Amino acid sequence: MGQFSGGCCWSFSILVLLGLQVPATLARGPRGEALQHGQSGTLPRFLEEPVDAYIIKSNPIKLRCQARPALQIFFKCNGEWVHQSQHMSQEHTDIVTGLKIREVMINVSRQQVEDFHGPEDYWCLCVAWSHLGTSKSRKASVRIAYLRKNFEQDPQGTEVPLNGMIVLHCRPPEGVPVAEVEWLKNEESLNVGADGVISKKGDHELIVSEARLSDSGNYTCVASNIVAKRRSATAMVVVYVNGGWSSWSDWSACNVRCGRGVQKRSRTCTNPAPLNGGAFCEGMSVQKSTCNTVCPVDGGWGEWSEWSVCSSDCDRQHARECTAPEPKHGGRLCDGAASAAENCTGGLCIQNRKLLHDAKPQGVERTSDVALYSGLAAGVVTVVLLIVAVTLYRRSQSEYGVDVIDSSALTGGFQSFSFKTSRQANPLLMNSSMQPDLTVSRTYTSPICFQDSIDKELMAEHSLLDPLPDLKAKGATERAEYHVMSHPQTFPRGLAPDYRRVAVGTTLGRRGKNLFTPRVFQTLSRPLHKATAVFGHAGGRLVLPNTGISLLVPHGGIAEDTTWEMYMSINQEDSSTVPEDGAEIFLSPAITYGPPGLDLSCPIAMTIAHCAEVAADNWTIRLKRQIQDKWEEVMSVDEESTSCYCLLEAQTCHVLLEQPGRYALVGEALNQEAGKRLRLAVFGSPDLSNSLGFTLRVYCVDDTPYAFQEVVVGERSRGGRLLEEPKILLFKGNTFSLQVSIQDVPRLLWSIKPFTTCQEFSFSQVWASNRCPLQCAFSLERYSLSSSQLSCKISVRQVTGEEQILQIYTSVVENEKGAVPFFTQSDCTITSQTGSKAFKIPPSIRQRISATFDTANANGKDWQLLAQKLHIDRNLGYFACQQSPSSVILSLWEAQHQDPGDLDSLASALEEIGKVQSPREAGALGCSKEDSELTRLG
Repeated sequence: MGQFSGGCCWSFSILVLLGLQVPATLARGPRGEALQHGQSGTLPRFLEEPVDAYIIKSNPIKLRCQARPALQIFFKCNGEWVHQSQHMSQEHTDIVTGLKIREVMINVSRQQVEDFHGPEDYWCLCVAWSHLGTSKSRKASVRIAYLRKNFEQDPQGTEVPLNGMIVLHCRPPEGVPVAEVEWLKNEESLNVGADGVISKKGDHELIVSEARLSDSGNYTCVASNIVAKRRSATAMVVVYVNGGWSSWSDWSACNVRCGRGVQKRSRTCTNPAPLNGGAFCEGMSVQKSTCNTVCPVDGGWGEWSEWSVCSSDCDRQHARECTAPEPKHGGRLCDGAASAAENCTGGLCIQNRKLLHDAKPQGVERTSDVALYSGLAAGVVTVVLLIVAVTLYRRSQSEYGVDVIDSSALTGGFQSFSFKTSRQANPLLMNSSMQPDLTVSRTYTSPICFQDSIDKELMAEHSLLDPLPDLKAKGATERAEYHVMSHPQTFPRGLAPDYRRVAVGTTLGRRGKNLFTPRVFQTLSRPLHKATAVFGHAGGRLVLPNTGISLLVPHGGIAEDTTWEMYMSINQEDSSTVPEDGAEIFLSPAITYGPPGLDLSCPIAMTIAHCAEVAADNWTIRLKRQIQDKWEEVMSVDEESTSCYCLLEAQTCHVLLEQPGRYALVGEALNQEAGKRLRLAVFGSPDLSNSLGFTLRVYCVDDTPYAFQEVVVGERSRGGRLLEEPKILLFKGNTFSLQVSIQDVPRLLWSIKPFTTCQEFSFSQVWASNRCPLQCAFSLERYSLSSSQLSCKISVRQVTGEEQILQIYTSVVENEKGAVPFFTQSDCTITSQTGSKAFKIPPSIRQRISATFDTANANGKDWQLLAQKLHIDRNLGYFACQQSPSSVILSLWEAQHQDPGDLDSLASALEEIGKVQSPREAGALGCSKEDSELTRLG
């Protein structure tokens, strides 16, 4: 520290010139000061000096000085004295030395630092006075702390072979103080220094000397100082493994039994297997070699020997040997007997007083008779079968006018039809060259549309019916009837009755079989997103495949001896996609079901997929119905109503309806946190006009199966490939736009069309995106035909909102790998189920449950308790207005559980109800008849 020496008078004059307060000790002179501070006269010594400080945001900082002995301490900043009024000082006595210690503090604000313009940083020091002179402290700099947002260099994704070196570069944003860097791997802090991971402090590089498979992941560079923390773009590191050949297998046996053939051996590319895009093994996986196998020689009989002399037993013998040729090299032995014997007296020789031919066993003659009669019977049966087959063939041709082979005689009554290849192909099939499968029994089995297959239904019924043997037997009988006798109004897959000449709403009785003529075997065109089926008293289910839309017609909803042709479709007209209220948007497609004159005794259950984020109460969602081109509110899903019932779930809404018509879910955002889910998908296809071109198309559509299917159908028609599994982005109603950008394109191999690297959709376009799918395209061109791989990132983000990254790594050559399937399962084409197969709960059990809970009892075990246990106890007033509340509750449960396909939740609910005790029963020892009944049902 620097020091100034001088007398007390000099210090006094300085303070007077500065206009500062003169200490009383100085006014009293040296003698008085000596008495106050002790006899040992020394210059002030700083016990605490000001230190460098940073101003964070707008918070001022404090500079502190402490000296002993000191008569006065003042701060001097940037060469100017700080006014006394800005000093905060205090004084106390050192217990050990008895000397007084003076401490002074000042505040430095952000405004003071910003207003200073000098060649160096803003600085301050302390000057302390004593009777012998002054002392100065060190300079303390004051700077405004900050950290910029953008990294000077983000880490770049890379691919390295196993045991290769990973090097990631990161240059943090500019900041004061200088930011410190740490690395994250898959959002977890990376342990630098372990397992060969090195981080260079100077240039902030991350180095992994020997890459392992576990080193693959997403790496992020995090820069932080006392102000903020910044994250770089994520770099994906892929550690790949090139394939290696296994050892050769043993040579196989020669492929021919005799003569010149081929044998082979094989090896597999599994040592190691290629992983994470590693190269496949080079060379042949199979080797072939010629082989010669000695041919086997089958044995042959030689000539019979001469007959022996007639023996006393009245017979003679002769023999032969298997030597013409002998069997060799595995050849077969000779067939037949090696010796023979016969009577040598013409049947006149008597054994035991009987003729020799009388001693012949009786079984020989009986065996020959059976063989004769069996042959005659087989011939007669064959002729009869041929006559029947020819008769059925002619009858089928005369009735249908097509080449149909009737195989009912072989299948026990289940007919399967085989059409000629010249017949017109079905346009509804994905591959029109394939012939339609019209087997009636296959019309109702599909693991995609209807997951509750016969096996699952049998298991579920078995678990529910164990305590009820009488119901179990009845259910088994009903099922047997269902499989043996097909419904007279049930049609094979891909076919539908032609009702174009029948008035809409016409009631079809069971006697109206004249409508079901052989015309149904004509190839009919079916509108897209429409399902039609004929339902009777047994009810059933309609499904629009791959759209999340279904309709459940309850058992008993249609009167007996009455059938209705019902339909359900998704409306694709522009008039239905614009809500009248500008603040509302469509959250689901518009669904129509009918016919208009439909007469049901109980409501149907419709399941509608929606795209609203309903985790928080940020929406007002309403069910609306279109009447004469005007959308009218049916009910709000949060309100109670006796005309309709809505059960809103995370991705679907189950609605109980009584009137046919066109319905849709609309929503009004209550605040800016209201969000809708967007499904993001990237498709790619080569540019037909440019052999070097490749186009990436990014879709942002409402997260409903129907909206995504529309995109898939369009891309199939243009030959597009899905390049990455779709991802979900939550788009909030905060009026910010949506940005789509392409990143990390290898510029040495590819060029991108200028001004297209970042594209933007306005908020209104995305918020009302149900009108048409949002699509943007990126046109790329490779510099050489040898560049067949494309790797890049597609970033989709809402400004100041959520971001999703779609990683693209694909082959740009047609018919090569690099695309993912449009759907994880094959496309579903089955649209309807009728009868008991459409329901999880067998009809007999459903009737027992309804009869038990519809009847009020003193124990309180009624339909209200059933609804509570099934977690659908809101808006109970709607169920109270129904003729059978329990039946309607079970229909709603069926709609909820059409995909899981098990009865566990229902069985658990029934078991809990059976254990419930009313206050009267709390002290009772026995249980009521209703309790035992519920326990058996559960």
